[in-house]
Amino acid sequence: MLNELQLHGVGPVADLHARFAQRLNVLTGDNGLGKSFLLDVAWWALTGTWSGGNIALPNRGFKKPKITYHVSGKTKTPESKSIPFEAASQSWVRPVGRPTNPGLVIYGRVDGSFSVWDPARNYWRDVATGQVDSLDRPRSYDFTSHTLWNGLYDKGGRPLCNGLIKDWVYWQNQPQSAFEKQPFELLSEVIKGLSHPDETMEPGKPMRLFIDDATIYPSIRMPYGEVPLVQAAAGVRRILALAYIIVWTWYEHIQASRLRDQDPTDCIVVLLDEVELHLHPKWQRTILPSLLNVINKLGVRMKTQLHCSSHSPLVLASLEPLFDEEKDQLFWFDLKNAQVTFREFTWAKYGDVVGWLTSPIFDLKQARSSDAEVAIEAAKAFIRGDHSALPEGLETKLKIGQRLRELLDGQDPFLIRWHVSVEKGKP
Repeated sequence: MLNELQLHGVGPVADLHARFAQRLNVLTGDNGLGKSFLLDVAWWALTGTWSGGNIALPNRGFKKPKITYHVSGKTKTPESKSIPFEAASQSWVRPVGRPTNPGLVIYGRVDGSFSVWDPARNYWRDVATGQVDSLDRPRSYDFTSHTLWNGLYDKGGRPLCNGLIKDWVYWQNQPQSAFEKQPFELLSEVIKGLSHPDETMEPGKPMRLFIDDATIYPSIRMPYGEVPLVQAAAGVRRILALAYIIVWTWYEHIQASRLRDQDPTDCIVVLLDEVELHLHPKWQRTILPSLLNVINKLGVRMKTQLHCSSHSPLVLASLEPLFDEEKDQLFWFDLKNAQVTFREFTWAKYGDVVGWLTSPIFDLKQARSSDAEVAIEAAKAFIRGDHSALPEGLETKLKIGQRLRELLDGQDPFLIRWHVSVEKGKP
């Protein structure tokens, strides 16, 4: 697991220091301030690889840029390293030696791509002897949205992963075992667990779709009928891709551990960028609690650490019943005086979505349109007698009242308050 990360002279924040919680870590803040970047560096700290080859480069003008991380896992001694940037090779050169085994690591990005690191398949030193492994294993499994669905192959054409479409149908046609949970059974449980309670999804019957294509495609049973996966909505496809990558990663890890005659890991780290992507608000409200629950289905003693970014007040509101300050942490990127800042945000309950939108995290004065916000703030300034704060076009009581009626519903509490206390002159 990733316990700590420090960046000096790397990324939008000049000096970033994050102490991560053991269960849930949520990154929030405005666009372009470094949430996805921090997840990229977290993946590198855990796995020693750069996701998609996008290496983090130091900021120009900084002397001795470095990345410091603290990782713990199956190995007895946690790893704490401070890695400088080597200008000659344009890379962050990690020290030679056996790195800490952080467990399984899954990284889901906003473009539909995923990366997986498996200690049974990607660890570059033999677990038993500590010697360099003679097998030519990939350093990680990096999927584009296409290869995740259609298969990932090495340079020699050997299949590293059959892909969601083939695996789903193959797993579905496998005979069930009374002694061991099969991957399709686990996949069905994970899909159901990630579904909205009112719109539960279940695997449907495989089907052929095209005259000139012999592929048998899986389907998903929605409340209104069965839909081929390749024709499912964007939000549904992302949920299904996430469910598949969790099950595939765990199932392949179990198989590889057996072949290597070693125990499977008891630790999994999931990095997920923009957890609410493509999801309807009612799905946003359930996705993080559901994700924490379904990972526990992999093993009763599985230690899970989740790092995710979000712009959604509904996602944050959904955490209020389960947030544990001893196991969870909220981090906030902010822009102050043209400088990006990063800090641990003390958890507080803001109640509904309006409360979160007007909290310091999202910093909206009104949970309304920007035009309505300007009009209401002008009305408030007029009420308190601060006429210097009135914007152009809203300098008088008449103009403010007209604008409020254009923008607000007739039963809006603020409009009623304005009419009673200002226009009628009552206290």
